Amino acid sequence: MTRKSPGLDEKVYDYMLSVSLTEHDILRRCREQTAPHRLARMQIAPEQGQFFSLLIQALKVRNIIEIGVFTGYSTLAMALALPDNGKIIACDHDPDTTAWAQSYWQAANVSHKVDLRIGPALETLKGLIQQRRFDEFDFAFIDAHKPEYIDYYECLLQLVRPGGMIAVDNVLWSGQVADDSFQDEDTTSIRAFNDYLLQDGRVSICLLPMADGISLALKK
Repeated sequence: MTRKSPGLDEKVYDYMLSVSLTEHDILRRCREQTAPHRLARMQIAPEQGQFFSLLIQALKVRNIIEIGVFTGYSTLAMALALPDNGKIIACDHDPDTTAWAQSYWQAANVSHKVDLRIGPALETLKGLIQQRRFDEFDFAFIDAHKPEYIDYYECLLQLVRPGGMIAVDNVLWSGQVADDSFQDEDTTSIRAFNDYLLQDGRVSICLLPMADGISLALKK
């Protein structure tokens, strides 16, 4: 819904990026070339990409599942942070936008780290469960169809190892989750997910007011 952190005016936001953002040239190209796209709001903010990169390095992540790729900015940010033998299973339903993504991954020489799965993400996740790939993944990122957030999350809890982390985007939904006058499917689905996560004793959680809101769930 928004591609920058809330509560900051443009001057402060630009300053924040100027003293903190260390963006790879291909990441910047992806961000700038995606900006005119009619769905550019779906791209994560650059500070999110850098935050995930830091988490991946700090947690010594090797295996990732990503739900929602779009033009590939988030995938690229994570792939650049992975060791050379790391792997991302990247799930998306759109072959057109992911064709853009693949061009950026190739330009950054990280294509060998990305296993792109085109199709319904839930089917991909259920397939991994059928393969009994339990506790195999270190990190997961959800940024896709909002009414399926709880379903994605439940599948990922089986696939992510204890001590692994699930990051979930758009949990503040431009503030609409805090306004009861919004009763559309996406908003009510995110509210339901936020309530569900709060009550889940299987994880430790933190919600960060970064970009459109990111929830972090650390599997116990």
